[in-house]
Amino acid sequence: MGINREVTTTPTKNGQILAGETPVLPGSPKKVLVLGFDGMDPDLLDEFIKQGDLPHFQTLKEQGDFLPLATTIPPQSPVAWSTFITGLNPGKHNIYDFISRDPEQYIPFFSMARVRAPEKKISLGNWIIPLSNVKTELLRKGKAFWEILSEHNISSTVLRIPVNFPPVQSKARSLSGMGTPDIRGTYGTFSFYTTKPKEEGKVTGGEIHHVDKKGQEIRSTLIGPSNLFKKDAPPVETEFIVKVDPVNPVAKFVVQDQEILLKEGEWSDWIRVEFKLAPLSKIVGICRFYLKQVHPEFELYVSPMNIDPLEPPFPISTPTDYSAQLAKFIGRFYTQGIAEDTWALNENRLSDAEFLQQSKFVMQDQLKIYQFELERFKDGLLFAYFSSTDLLQHMFWRYRDTQHPMYSSKGDGAFTPAEKDVIRFVYKHMDDILAMTMSRLSPDTTLIIVSDHGFAPFYKFFNLNTWLVQNGYMKFSDPTRKESDEFFENIDWLGTKAYALGLNSLYLNLRGRESEGIVEPTLHREKLIKELSQKLLEIKDPENQRPIIKRVYRAEEIYSGYDPRTTPDLIIGYDRGYRASWETALGKVPQELLGENKKKWSGDHCMAAELVPGLILTNKKIQSAHPALIDIAPTILKEFGLESQEMEGKSIF
Repeated sequence: MGINREVTTTPTKNGQILAGETPVLPGSPKKVLVLGFDGMDPDLLDEFIKQGDLPHFQTLKEQGDFLPLATTIPPQSPVAWSTFITGLNPGKHNIYDFISRDPEQYIPFFSMARVRAPEKKISLGNWIIPLSNVKTELLRKGKAFWEILSEHNISSTVLRIPVNFPPVQSKARSLSGMGTPDIRGTYGTFSFYTTKPKEEGKVTGGEIHHVDKKGQEIRSTLIGPSNLFKKDAPPVETEFIVKVDPVNPVAKFVVQDQEILLKEGEWSDWIRVEFKLAPLSKIVGICRFYLKQVHPEFELYVSPMNIDPLEPPFPISTPTDYSAQLAKFIGRFYTQGIAEDTWALNENRLSDAEFLQQSKFVMQDQLKIYQFELERFKDGLLFAYFSSTDLLQHMFWRYRDTQHPMYSSKGDGAFTPAEKDVIRFVYKHMDDILAMTMSRLSPDTTLIIVSDHGFAPFYKFFNLNTWLVQNGYMKFSDPTRKESDEFFENIDWLGTKAYALGLNSLYLNLRGRESEGIVEPTLHREKLIKELSQKLLEIKDPENQRPIIKRVYRAEEIYSGYDPRTTPDLIIGYDRGYRASWETALGKVPQELLGENKKKWSGDHCMAAELVPGLILTNKKIQSAHPALIDIAPTILKEFGLESQEMEGKSIF
């Protein structure tokens, strides 16, 4: 991974930056353009290039260089992009997984950002008056490379980079990406309205609402943010009305002062929704409707309620009005950090074709924003992030892998011939973006294309907490139940030595760190780590005798500068084809230990880092024999004649 490399240090100004050569001055024509294609796999890219599908990637490879790029441990997007941003190993930027935990309460939380209610309130009857606004906090540590560029008056535009919500304050233009919540404070909660009688209840990633049709009219509500002005902060709701055509597959929707006419199988444009919190307070969200079915049963998908870029309740950009400036030029766009609604597909609320159409809307948004900035890119840095390579590989790996339990050669929807191989289709889309980029490059521009990790199949899930119970490392409060729900609700901590949370993280129940820890840090920690590591590596799939876990990494061996209070003690590197279950991620302990992955989320990368390297392509020759993600921020700075004393790694050129 390269995190233990000797860091080049030289005298710095104010203890921060040294000029390795003369810095580029404001107005200098020097330009660096970086495209982040999340999850683009080096082997697949090479395959598609050789088959003639990616002519512009081929040209760039011939003109410059193309190499695998060592990713982070674990190879998860929040971890990897944090290293890309800061030039630091995870021990220093403090992002280890999608999920982190509070050792005092064993409660999981999203690792990238925190949205909190104000701490001081005044109660007046049933109303609670906040004394300050909702607080948003970026949990990533370390200085971003564009902050350093801004300090040296080098202009920067950073579009949708992950793990930058709320966006760090600098003179750069930036728009937040992965980690940005919807207005409910979640990473994306869709709503599904249906007249089918057995559809009510909550599903993963969304909510099902049973509605009644009275005559040809349906009334229901759109769900908004929690109302912090009221006791217990109930969600705010606003009514919408549906008028169904009695014969034709058409319906009219009335949302506040808007009327939207949709045919069956049609998507709406963005719908602006006001949620009134108090007489003088409101929050505005935007959503899309998809009329899935009109007759005989009514089915309506409503996207997560996105933050309106024209009226964000808290900053999603720098400067604060930058998101509104973009929306005025190109129209409203997805602001939710992970905009492709993968759970709506996993839960069969959208078909393959419907999900692909929704993903195209996301692609169009990201392309329009990038194209707008590319056309006015004169000097400095331009970075643009594209998510579709990652999310479409997650959801459509089953289309190209005959060994997958969910293998499908046709899918469940109508695709154009170009879309039959969805993964090839999205790589070709990125080739089109590269073509547009190369046509606008000036000779002095350094072009870098980077992916944070590669991809692999996800055939089987492994319930790590179940293994811990079966092997005596975790204990139930009520053993007769033989399982535990999310957030360890049936766990006896005084009988538990280790617990798993997130997709790759394993924690010891340490005395003095966890509130009910029983493992002595000095006497028993080392022995327990060795014992767990050995036993985990011995686990075999009974069906084929393949190892399920390829590597078990110790925090002290792979990280430096870390806080032992927050860092996982062990990082589990699954073998190709295996991954932690969704239940493991949220601290659930089901009875089943190992099972086939029957979800459409069929490809993944949360495994041993060496199995899923990212990639780098540039229009310059790479001098480093083994470039790593941790090198990219120092490389960008070096192109402008700057170095950071704090960053690890070194320029690849």
